[in-house]
This record gives sequence, C-alpha cells and structure tokens, in this order.
Amino acid sequence: MRAFIHDDFMLNTKPAQKLYHDFAKEMPIFDFHCHLSPQEIAEDHSYVNMSEIWLHGDHYKWRAMRTYGVDERFITGDASDEEKFKAWSKTVPYTIGNPLYHWTHLELKRYFGTDELLNSASAPKIWEHCNTQLANSNFSARNIIERSNVKAIFTTDDPIDSLTFHNAIRDASHFNVKVRPTFRPDKVIDIQKDTFVEYIERLADVANTSITNVSTLMTAITTRAKVFHEAGCRASDHGIATLPLSPCTEEEANAIFLKKMNGDTVTAADADKYETFIMIFLGRLYDSLDWVMQLHLGAIRNNNERMFGKLGPDTGYDSIYDFHLGKALNGYFNELEKSDELPKTIVYNLNPAHNMVIATAIGNFQKGSCKGKIQFGSGWWFNDQKDGMIRQLTDLANTGLLSTFVGMLTDSRSFLSYTRHEYFRRILCNLLGQWMEAGEVPEDYKLLGEIVQDICFNNAERYFNLS
Repeated sequence: MRAFIHDDFMLNTKPAQKLYHDFAKEMPIFDFHCHLSPQEIAEDHSYVNMSEIWLHGDHYKWRAMRTYGVDERFITGDASDEEKFKAWSKTVPYTIGNPLYHWTHLELKRYFGTDELLNSASAPKIWEHCNTQLANSNFSARNIIERSNVKAIFTTDDPIDSLTFHNAIRDASHFNVKVRPTFRPDKVIDIQKDTFVEYIERLADVANTSITNVSTLMTAITTRAKVFHEAGCRASDHGIATLPLSPCTEEEANAIFLKKMNGDTVTAADADKYETFIMIFLGRLYDSLDWVMQLHLGAIRNNNERMFGKLGPDTGYDSIYDFHLGKALNGYFNELEKSDELPKTIVYNLNPAHNMVIATAIGNFQKGSCKGKIQFGSGWWFNDQKDGMIRQLTDLANTGLLSTFVGMLTDSRSFLSYTRHEYFRRILCNLLGQWMEAGEVPEDYKLLGEIVQDICFNNAERYFNLS
C-alpha cells in the first residue's frame, strides 16, 4: 500500500508533479517571519524528546486537543512529556480536514523517516523511534535548520531585546544561515494596555535616555531601530487587531501620551489618534532604513479571560476579528506615499473577507523601480491551510501579479515546521498544474517553472536584499 505522504502527495496532475519535482522541491527556504527562539539557535539546542520539540508552545495543537476533550493537564499542565505526546497522538486521527493532520505526518516523514500514521496504537513506537533520533547531533537546532535547506530566518523581537543571541549566531563559526532580528514595536503602540507605562520605562532604560514626551519616545524608538539595523535587521513586524486612521498632530499625540503616563484614562478615540500618529512615524522610519514593514492584521487575542489569567498570551485563545479595513489601509498607505516615504510592505490578513480589499489596495501603491513593492502576504494563521492558501493565491493572481509574490513563511515556534514550505509549494504547483491542464495557461514549463522558483525563494531573496 502506498504511504500516505508519497512523492506526489497533493499533486493531482502530471503538470503539477513536473512543476513541483523539477522546479520547486529543491529550492532553498527564506523564512522571513517566524517565532523561533534565537537563544536555541545560538546555543544549538538539542531536544530531549518529541514533546519538547513538537508540543511545547504549539497553540495550534493545543486548540485541537482541547476541542477533542483532552484535559488541560495533558496540554499545558503538569503531566509528563510522554503523557502529553500520547494525548496528542490520540487526537491526531480526528484532526482530518485540519492542516495539522498533514503537517504532523509531513514532519514525521521528512525528519524521522516514518510512514506510520500517528495514533494511540502507534504512539509508543513512534515516541521511542523519534526520541532515539533526537539524541543524535543531527537534530540540534542548527542542524535541523541546515538540513531543511534554510538560507535565511527572521525571528520576531521586541525593541528592548538585547540581541545578545543574534550577535552570538552572527559570530558562530560553521553556521552560514542568516538569522536576523525583526523589529516588533506593538507594546509602544497599544497605549490602552495596563503594562504600557512600565514598558515605556523599560524602553527608556534600554535606549539609555529619558522618555518624557512623544518627541523623546520617537528618539528612543529610532535609537533602538538603529541598533537592530546594525545587527542585520531589515524588517519590522506588527501584530495589530485593526489599522487605525484618525488624523493626529504631534501636539495631540503628546497630550494623549502624557495622559497615559500620568495615570489618566485614555479613551478609544484617544488611542486611535495616538496609534495613527505612531504608525505613520514608524512607516517613515522604516522607509529611511530601507526596511520591509510587515502588517499582521485582524487577530482578536486572549478572548478567554479565565484561561488568559492562568496561561498568559499565545496559548490558543485567539480568533478572527471582523472590522472595516479598506479605507484605513488605503489611507495609511496614502499618508506615507504623499511624502514618498511608504516602505516596502507586506500585508497579512486573518479574515479572508479582507482578501480582495488587500489584493486591490496594494495595486494602488506599487512603484516601478521596485518589483512587487507592496505585497499581499501568504495565508496566515487560520488561513494557513489548503483552502486559505488557494484563496490568497487566486485573489492575488486575479487582481495583481502572482509572479511577483514573495511566498511562504512558517510563522512557527517549532524547528520542525519547515515542511510548511513544502506544503505550500505542493499547493502552488497543484494550482498552476490545474490551470495548465485546463488550458488556462500555456504548457510552457520554462515560464511556469521560473515563476514557481521565484515564488518559492528568489522573489523573497531579492525583496529583502540581505547582501
């Protein structure tokens, strides 16, 4: 019987198979957004068992386990790692239809060479088999990265991060993968958070300055951005629920900032004005540094207050936010474009209802001297699955140029997630192969193969320009 993960997995036509095997399969990986630990890369961390490398911090799996009825003790609680692995193994067969089923078996196949499907019966054997391999030095963090044919990684880092581990990675011998920090100033933007004042005080300490108003705040942010730039940073990242667009002068922003720092209440209208001012300032800063701005829009986070109180953020209690985007997105781009200070930008959306809004908005602000300057980012989070990827690819193709797309990223905390690039490449090649078989694109493998390779790696390499 043919293995579940076989050579032509998800490749349903001969053209799709040729495009994948001849053009996509061997392309390197440029992973320009992830949540990997720079410390684990710097220290070339080795993993004790499958739960450590596979389940710790993976809120995708945690959500599935909770839905299947697994007690929290076996998810984030005090159960042993082996017990947690068995709980996940029991859940896996019932994730059919969820990308977790595909991702799980791709990772088992590519990294551990097993074709056996994971379930309660196979769990003890797979646990022992994989743990034995993890004891081998080939499974250290850096070796996994190199074995996965990764050429560049962008981690997600706070402006107050010391970048100690990034500097250690840069200076490491015998490791040639470019691991760069990404500047994520969300805590500077979200002025209504209870932790805002404390964070500003920490930022002042790290920037070795006094932050007494919006002007000195901008100076501190700029100082930290330049430190990041020296460490090789070439991109920012924002994980914000909505994109505010309320005109605001520096004087107004300063009054709102001082109100918060003095312990007074900041209204939602105040917050929108302040956040608009800071986002425009940041866009201009990124343009001056020739960075790429990444906007992750539409997540409403930590919705379960009781579990947030117990487990904290990023534990599987986030979902899609429904809001109006078109006016704010075009308005934000336009405000920066007025002074020719709109940086290269990638927009990722969580709500698929916004696909065509974004796909059409980016066409308004392209610039001939920069191919694909404004990008509609790959299917993200809840859209990071077959249907979501196909929607993103076809909506982009229908309104813009698919050929200039910078492609896929892992958005993951796991070093085994590079198979998500394979998953995306198979979906891309299957889509183009279907078009070819239907006669909707020419049977020109040179042209289609070039487009595939550009989307897989070349476009991203040119776009971020790390050289």
